[in-house]
Amino acid sequence: MSNTTAYDQATAMIEKAWNRPIDALESLAVRRPSDDPLLRSAMRIRSALVITDSAATVHQDRLHALTRPGHVPTFYDLERITSSAADLRVAKAESSTSLQAISHVIEARESAATTASAPAPAVRLAQAAVARSGHTPRPLGQVPDQPAPSAAVGPPAAGPGPRH
Repeated sequence: MSNTTAYDQATAMIEKAWNRPIDALESLAVRRPSDDPLLRSAMRIRSALVITDSAATVHQDRLHALTRPGHVPTFYDLERITSSAADLRVAKAESSTSLQAISHVIEARESAATTASAPAPAVRLAQAAVARSGHTPRPLGQVPDQPAPSAAVGPPAAGPGPRH
């Protein structure tokens, strides 16, 4: 069984995403939180993992003590075993959720980086409209070469009869 905790996994994920050691990232997140709010968010989630990981360790140690080899649990120990197992599952689920939240923060950071290099949505829409029209926009005030066909004005023509 691996001894890697969720806290260690979070640390590795953050270091890889920001490409810096965790000590430098911690000082950045504390000194200048407005410079990189996603880093600040990831570091806060990571700090919450300290509590969750220690709770998981406590529940796991309690389960090992209650179910050690050669020990027959008493009737009253069964309730403690059950509650410790449930508490361990909750702590593991919280750790997993925190790791997933950090991965979402990292994805948001990567998405923001790629969006920053792409043109703004309004510019992309204008480019798409020009591409669909088949010609470049003419300067304001310039008369088009050919007039557009006029639209039919008036009520629509009646069909063959009423529909039921």
